[in-house]
Amino acid sequence: MDTSHLAQHAGTAGALFASIFVVATTTMKTMIPLRVFGILANVILIVTAIPTHNYLFMGVQAVMLFVNSYRLHQMLQLVRDVKKSVNSDLSMEWLKPFMTERNCTAGEILFYKDEKAEDMLYIVSGKFKLVESGIVLPVGAIVGELGMLSPSNTRTQTLECVESGLILSVSYTKVEELYVQNPAFGFYFLRLASARLFQNLEAAEKRLAQHLASTAEPKPV
Repeated sequence: MDTSHLAQHAGTAGALFASIFVVATTTMKTMIPLRVFGILANVILIVTAIPTHNYLFMGVQAVMLFVNSYRLHQMLQLVRDVKKSVNSDLSMEWLKPFMTERNCTAGEILFYKDEKAEDMLYIVSGKFKLVESGIVLPVGAIVGELGMLSPSNTRTQTLECVESGLILSVSYTKVEELYVQNPAFGFYFLRLASARLFQNLEAAEKRLAQHLASTAEPKPV
């Protein structure tokens, strides 16, 4: 029985369906549905290439299928991690996969007060100090995340490396890119940044109250 016509018709139908999915991807405005439609198109194109034994084409689609699947997993994991951070410790460790490493030496100034802010930093090791306030930032602290949301995009303090260590940095451009690609990420990022802002305000109010209490105490005669 000659199956060449069946294979040809199957290939034509598969190519038609795959084309529909490919066209659909051009209408996607966010990354998750784009990756889902891309995966469906890859699977259909691989299946339709089997009867013709077009192994090169199948290999290319298999690679694209892996890339689309990995990026989809990465984006879904990002959203889950941000949601978890919002509901727990306000950590920003979920940004690590999108950050670049930077080694710092003691005495190095990472940025100065009033200069333009372009990235946020995550402290992995070492000791860093906000010069104007004298606050020493612990390992795991994020600094600079609120600069992206401020109208002027300028640094409010100078950051100095007191003890050599490692930091991770991510540009505001990358965060904005993730924001556009996935509205869910953007929503939870704003919630997280707002929560951290209120946390900082609360800490500042406590320090002010302690200062006022200490100055109000009567001095010994």
